[in-house]
Amino acid sequence: MAEDAITLITRDHRRMEELFARLRLEPDKRPQLLDELEAVFVAHSRAEEDKVYPVIAEEGDPDKGMKTSAVEHHAAEKLLERLKKAHPQSKEFGKRLQAFVTAVTHHVQEEELEVLPALKKAVDDTRLRELGRAFDEQRTQEMRKFGGTSTGQVPRQRLYDEAKELGIDNYSGMDMQELVDAINRARRD
Repeated sequence: MAEDAITLITRDHRRMEELFARLRLEPDKRPQLLDELEAVFVAHSRAEEDKVYPVIAEEGDPDKGMKTSAVEHHAAEKLLERLKKAHPQSKEFGKRLQAFVTAVTHHVQEEELEVLPALKKAVDDTRLRELGRAFDEQRTQEMRKFGGTSTGQVPRQRLYDEAKELGIDNYSGMDMQELVDAINRARRD
């Protein structure tokens, strides 16, 4: 049975919150975590804007913040761009991460308190599942643009390419964690 749009959207929200925590707690993994967060956030935002918000505007209450939500997505994307320009070990990274987290957290709270309840009220369960399929398909397409999978994981080949660029020897024999660690060391050097 297909999952409904609300379940998929809230699952993405929890996933982003997990990535926020990991970015704070695992500074050596920040480049990879940031790549994953960018892919998840942008794919999620595009799928919402293309598949979910129009349904709420057409079938539900158009005043439930879809325009505001889309504006918040774009503002958060700008913050994410700034975050990506900061050195992962710098204090500036921490400040920019906090600004991004604050913006996304505010957006998530509004969406879960206003937008998603409006969606649930506007459509029946069958339509929610159809919308879930459409959201998932769009999100998966967007994830592929980042070289990720539908789950948002950075594929091994992308790590291999980065290892090669950084001049890391014997990268093909490393497991994923060894590869990530080697890339982090090479970036610091």
